[in-house]
Amino acid sequence: MSGAEVIGSGSPNRSAPSPALLVGTMSVVALTVAVLQTGVVPILGVMARQLDASTVEVSWTVTANLLAAAATTPLISRLADLNIKKHVLLLVLAVVLAGSLLAAMTESLPLLIAARVLQGASFSLYPIAVSILREELPTDRLMGAMAVLSGVLGFGGGMGLVITGLLIRGDAGYQRTFWFTAVFLVLVICAVVVVVPRRPRLTVGSVDWAGAVGLAVGLSLVLLAVTQGGIWGWSSIRTVGSAVAGPAALGLWWWWERRCPRPLVSTVMLTRRPILMTNIATIAVGMGLYFGFLGLTTFVQTPTASGYGFGASVLKASVVFLLPGAFAGFLAALVSGRYIDRFGAQRVLLVGTTIGSAGFAILTVAHSAVWQVIIAGVLINTYISLAYGALPALVVREVEPAETGVATSVNAIARTVGASTAAALVAVLLSRNGTGFPPESSYTIVFGLGAVMALTAFLLIALSRPRLRDIKTIEEITESRAMNHEWG
Repeated sequence: MSGAEVIGSGSPNRSAPSPALLVGTMSVVALTVAVLQTGVVPILGVMARQLDASTVEVSWTVTANLLAAAATTPLISRLADLNIKKHVLLLVLAVVLAGSLLAAMTESLPLLIAARVLQGASFSLYPIAVSILREELPTDRLMGAMAVLSGVLGFGGGMGLVITGLLIRGDAGYQRTFWFTAVFLVLVICAVVVVVPRRPRLTVGSVDWAGAVGLAVGLSLVLLAVTQGGIWGWSSIRTVGSAVAGPAALGLWWWWERRCPRPLVSTVMLTRRPILMTNIATIAVGMGLYFGFLGLTTFVQTPTASGYGFGASVLKASVVFLLPGAFAGFLAALVSGRYIDRFGAQRVLLVGTTIGSAGFAILTVAHSAVWQVIIAGVLINTYISLAYGALPALVVREVEPAETGVATSVNAIARTVGASTAAALVAVLLSRNGTGFPPESSYTIVFGLGAVMALTAFLLIALSRPRLRDIKTIEEITESRAMNHEWG
């Protein structure tokens, strides 16, 4: 039994925007999530130098952001399912804006970390946007719209790296990145106010606060072990304790959710074969994202004195090596919806993972020339955009409208877990040796793991057996129930 039930279709919205305008606005919202997630990665060294802090201390700006995302995304998504989604969306955007302004104005590391905690709420923007599209769009437009939205999320990860490279040049302060996100968020808020309709809440239910706390604690402990293990030491008490306590807390959470009359997340939904396989595949795709972005960015910036690499500056790495891939990802995001509508999300995802495997394979065996790296980056970004477009479509097809927000939030958390795991692996594999540079073989392993993850996602989706039923809107479900009641 889910924690929310459909109560009606609400009053008709006479000023509803065109589907294209609504999809465009929600895509910009998704772009916000991606830019905030990856934009800070290239400037960790800049922040450490300008804040006179160690790399370990500055790494908490990433870790705290991920922990906040894991703790809040499912809860905020449930609150959006139970309330007016436009209001919840604007509230989250306001919190993220406050975080961006704080980060832009502070020169204190503790305050910067606090700002990144506030920005962690941005991860819930995507599930809310998907829920809004499901409420407002006709069924024949929904899958294509979701594919564009999700594809933009994947393409935005690359754009975050490019934008940071363009902003941080010379002795520019790291605050430039956060001023950019603050201005961007103001524009997004204005667009949401004008475009997104205010539909009355369509579901009733309650929030499983105990489940929300249990899930937040369990995920946070797991992510702590993954992200901080290399810093604390993999055999340290803190790492081992988090690695043991996290799964234990998640086990208790699972026990509670199975017995709770209105759970935060339906365990029946999570264990359904297509949902389970899709979420595991999402972890693999999330790992591929960071194997590609982190591995590629670090590789091209490595000085040529290492015997490999290109010694690229942040700006050159962004414009020469990353921008072509980001543009390819953008084009893939635009066309993915059309292909998903025509061929189905499963087939598109299988093609995408094949493309990604080829891209990572090229990087694994050939990365000495600029053109080789650029072509591989184009293929990897195309893969990420297609996969990000297809995965949520597979999830939404399996759930009822009242479960859309929390189901897509779990899928988003799976992506976060994958990205965090890959980031930790990359940090371990690219640790410097006696020459001051990681051995070239470490990059070969990173890129090889990217290919393995793409193939893993391929196999999982091929075996998932998703349902091929049509997606129903809330209005259609309400009308069907009314007819059944009338005939019964």
